[in-house]
Amino acid sequence: MYVVKSPLPDDDLKTVSEALQGALVDLVDLSLIAKQIHWNVVGPRFRSIHLQLDEVVDTARLHSDTVAERASTLGVSPDGRAATVAGSSGIGAVPEGWVKDTDAVGTLVAALGAVITRMRERVNATGDADPVSQDIFIGITADLEKHHWMFQAENG
Repeated sequence: MYVVKSPLPDDDLKTVSEALQGALVDLVDLSLIAKQIHWNVVGPRFRSIHLQLDEVVDTARLHSDTVAERASTLGVSPDGRAATVAGSSGIGAVPEGWVKDTDAVGTLVAALGAVITRMRERVNATGDADPVSQDIFIGITADLEKHHWMFQAENG
Protein backbone atom coordinates (compact mmCIF):
# COMPACT_ATOMS: atom_id res chain seq x y z
CA MET A 1 0.00 0.00 0.00
CA TYR A 2 1.28 3.42 -0.93
CA VAL A 3 0.25 6.20 1.46
CA VAL A 4 2.34 8.79 -0.37
CA LYS A 5 1.89 8.99 -4.13
CA SER A 6 5.20 8.71 -5.93
CA PRO A 7 6.04 11.05 -8.80
CA LEU A 8 7.82 8.14 -10.51
CA PRO A 9 6.24 5.68 -12.95
CA ASP A 10 5.73 2.21 -11.45
CA ASP A 11 8.67 0.55 -13.27
CA ASP A 12 11.07 3.30 -12.22
CA LEU A 13 9.69 3.25 -8.69
CA LYS A 14 10.35 -0.49 -8.43
CA THR A 15 13.97 -0.03 -9.52
CA VAL A 16 14.56 2.93 -7.22
CA SER A 17 12.79 1.44 -4.21
CA GLU A 18 14.87 -1.75 -4.45
CA ALA A 19 18.04 0.35 -4.65
CA LEU A 20 17.02 2.50 -1.69
CA GLN A 21 16.06 -0.50 0.44
CA GLY A 22 19.32 -2.27 -0.36
CA ALA A 23 21.29 0.84 0.49
CA LEU A 24 19.41 1.27 3.76
CA VAL A 25 20.18 -2.28 4.82
CA ASP A 26 23.86 -1.99 3.90
CA LEU A 27 24.26 1.33 5.71
CA VAL A 28 22.52 0.15 8.87
CA ASP A 29 24.69 -2.98 8.89
CA LEU A 30 27.85 -0.96 8.22
CA SER A 31 27.08 1.27 11.20
CA LEU A 32 26.53 -1.78 13.43
CA ILE A 33 29.68 -3.53 12.25
CA ALA A 34 31.81 -0.43 12.71
CA LYS A 35 30.41 0.10 16.21
CA GLN A 36 30.97 -3.58 17.12
CA ILE A 37 34.60 -3.34 16.07
CA HIS A 38 34.88 0.07 17.77
CA TRP A 39 33.98 -1.56 21.10
CA ASN A 40 36.36 -4.49 20.61
CA VAL A 41 39.47 -3.15 18.89
CA VAL A 42 42.76 -3.66 20.74
CA GLY A 43 46.38 -2.99 19.90
CA PRO A 44 48.92 -0.22 19.67
CA ARG A 45 46.76 1.84 17.30
CA PHE A 46 43.63 1.39 19.42
CA ARG A 47 42.82 5.06 19.92
CA SER A 48 43.20 6.26 16.34
CA ILE A 49 41.23 3.32 14.91
CA HIS A 50 38.64 3.56 17.68
CA LEU A 51 37.99 7.19 16.73
CA GLN A 52 38.11 6.51 12.99
CA LEU A 53 35.46 3.81 13.40
CA ASP A 54 33.12 6.34 14.97
CA GLU A 55 33.50 8.50 11.87
CA VAL A 56 32.28 5.58 9.74
CA VAL A 57 29.36 5.02 12.14
CA ASP A 58 28.38 8.69 11.90
CA THR A 59 28.58 8.65 8.09
CA ALA A 60 26.56 5.44 7.78
CA ARG A 61 23.88 6.65 10.19
CA LEU A 62 23.56 10.02 8.48
CA HIS A 63 23.23 8.44 5.05
CA SER A 64 20.87 5.69 6.23
CA ASP A 65 18.46 8.39 7.39
CA THR A 66 18.74 10.22 4.08
CA VAL A 67 18.08 6.99 2.15
CA ALA A 68 15.10 6.04 4.34
CA GLU A 69 13.60 9.49 4.01
CA ARG A 70 14.06 9.41 0.23
CA ALA A 71 12.18 6.11 0.13
CA SER A 72 9.37 7.61 2.21
CA THR A 73 9.30 10.65 -0.06
CA LEU A 74 8.69 8.32 -3.00
CA GLY A 75 5.89 6.49 -1.19
CA VAL A 76 7.93 3.43 -0.23
CA SER A 77 8.06 2.27 3.37
CA PRO A 78 11.72 1.79 4.39
CA ASP A 79 12.58 -1.32 6.40
CA GLY A 80 15.54 -1.06 8.76
CA ARG A 81 14.45 -3.77 11.20
CA ALA A 82 17.16 -6.02 12.58
CA ALA A 83 15.76 -9.16 10.90
CA THR A 84 15.63 -7.39 7.54
CA VAL A 85 19.17 -6.10 7.90
CA ALA A 86 20.49 -9.50 8.99
CA GLY A 87 18.74 -11.26 6.13
CA SER A 88 19.74 -9.02 3.26
CA SER A 89 22.95 -7.13 3.98
CA GLY A 90 25.77 -7.55 1.51
CA ILE A 91 28.45 -7.28 4.19
CA GLY A 92 30.15 -10.38 5.54
CA ALA A 93 30.31 -11.40 9.17
CA VAL A 94 32.68 -9.74 11.61
CA PRO A 95 34.81 -11.55 14.16
CA GLU A 96 33.46 -12.12 17.64
CA GLY A 97 35.28 -10.77 20.68
CA TRP A 98 38.45 -8.69 20.76
CA VAL A 99 39.83 -7.65 17.39
CA LYS A 100 43.50 -6.82 16.84
CA ASP A 101 43.92 -3.35 15.33
CA THR A 102 45.30 -4.62 12.00
CA ASP A 103 42.45 -7.14 11.72
CA ALA A 104 39.93 -4.43 12.57
CA VAL A 105 41.25 -2.33 9.71
CA GLY A 106 41.12 -5.29 7.32
CA THR A 107 37.54 -6.07 8.34
CA LEU A 108 36.48 -2.46 7.73
CA VAL A 109 38.26 -2.33 4.38
CA ALA A 110 36.34 -5.45 3.29
CA ALA A 111 33.01 -4.17 4.64
CA LEU A 112 33.41 -0.78 3.00
CA GLY A 113 34.49 -2.43 -0.25
CA ALA A 114 31.34 -4.58 -0.29
CA VAL A 115 29.07 -1.60 0.35
CA ILE A 116 30.86 0.56 -2.22
CA THR A 117 30.47 -2.12 -4.89
CA ARG A 118 26.74 -2.31 -4.24
CA MET A 119 26.40 1.49 -4.10
CA ARG A 120 28.07 1.83 -7.50
CA GLU A 121 25.56 -0.69 -8.87
CA ARG A 122 22.77 1.48 -7.44
CA VAL A 123 24.27 4.58 -9.04
CA ASN A 124 24.07 2.84 -12.41
CA ALA A 125 20.60 1.39 -11.82
CA THR A 126 18.95 4.67 -10.84
CA GLY A 127 20.43 7.08 -13.38
CA ASP A 128 17.52 7.02 -15.80
CA ALA A 129 14.84 6.04 -13.28
CA ASP A 130 15.48 8.81 -10.75
CA PRO A 131 18.46 11.16 -10.98
CA VAL A 132 17.62 12.56 -7.53
CA SER A 133 18.14 9.16 -5.88
CA GLN A 134 21.17 8.59 -8.09
CA ASP A 135 22.66 11.81 -6.76
CA ILE A 136 22.15 10.56 -3.19
CA PHE A 137 23.95 7.31 -4.06
CA ILE A 138 26.81 9.23 -5.66
CA GLY A 139 27.29 11.29 -2.49
CA ILE A 140 27.17 8.21 -0.28
CA THR A 141 29.67 6.41 -2.50
CA ALA A 142 32.08 9.34 -2.39
CA ASP A 143 31.98 9.45 1.42
CA LEU A 144 32.42 5.69 1.76
CA GLU A 145 35.29 5.65 -0.72
CA LYS A 146 37.06 8.28 1.37
CA HIS A 147 36.71 6.09 4.48
CA HIS A 148 37.87 3.09 2.44
CA TRP A 149 40.99 4.94 1.35
CA MET A 150 41.77 6.07 4.90
CA PHE A 151 41.41 2.58 6.34
CA GLN A 152 43.52 1.08 3.54
CA ALA A 153 46.25 3.58 4.40
CA GLU A 154 46.17 2.36 8.04
CA ASN A 155 47.60 -1.03 7.05
CA GLY A 156 49.61 0.34 4.10
